[in-house]
Amino acid sequence: MLFPGMDPYLEEPVLWTGVHTALIVYIRNQLQPVLRPRYLTAIEERVYVEGPAKERVPDVWVKKKKKAKGAVAVLEADKPVVVRTPARELHEAYLNILDLHDKQRLVTVIEVLSPTNKYAGPGRELYLAKQREIRRSAVHLVEIDLLRTGPHVLAVAEWAARAQRPYHYLACVNRGSGERDEFDLYPRRLAERLPRIGIPRAGKDPDVPLDVQAVVEQTYTDGCYQDRIDYNQPCRPPLSPEEQAWANRLLRKAGYRPTTRKRR
Repeated sequence: MLFPGMDPYLEEPVLWTGVHTALIVYIRNQLQPVLRPRYLTAIEERVYVEGPAKERVPDVWVKKKKKAKGAVAVLEADKPVVVRTPARELHEAYLNILDLHDKQRLVTVIEVLSPTNKYAGPGRELYLAKQREIRRSAVHLVEIDLLRTGPHVLAVAEWAARAQRPYHYLACVNRGSGERDEFDLYPRRLAERLPRIGIPRAGKDPDVPLDVQAVVEQTYTDGCYQDRIDYNQPCRPPLSPEEQAWANRLLRKAGYRPTTRKRR
């Protein structure tokens, strides 16, 4: 990878669906060998419909009446553009850790956030409902936010997380076996290596580490993103001018000639 931590260019909305899917698969693959034989990591899917099934703006018109003596003529309205917005069925993957020694009881849920979880709409509503359900149970919740933009949606209050240190990316562990208002946080800046997160298991079993940096690097390499991303263009979603200048220095060292934004 070209960056020491998260590659911000992977956050490009066009790429993120594929990135997200790969992250879930590689997290599963990293955890499975260290969780067995007692535990099993299963990929599950949350499905929801975004947008109306059909939305049509009909032609609007006003009939032209014959002029009466002293009356004002009523003209037809301009013909509108008719737009159809078919519903999108969205599939979001997440991970469940199951205890095979206890009838495959759900122990831990691992979520990697997507823009649909963060912005207003059915995706956010469904995510928050699931978050509340988990926090009312004894199930551990692990949330990983690798997106710099969008409203805060993690279980920990944003003010509490921001009070610890500035960050661009945040992982949060909320343990079902302890106080549900207590959180293990892993904040990281753009220039920092992504964390190794402690993944909780059942009872007194110790945490197992999840190396988020290794997962992102495998996603980047196996997805051939170095060939797919145009590093000669500014990052999208945008970085601050200082952050983009830092990224440009790294990219120039790697042989790219990124464009510089002109200040207006």
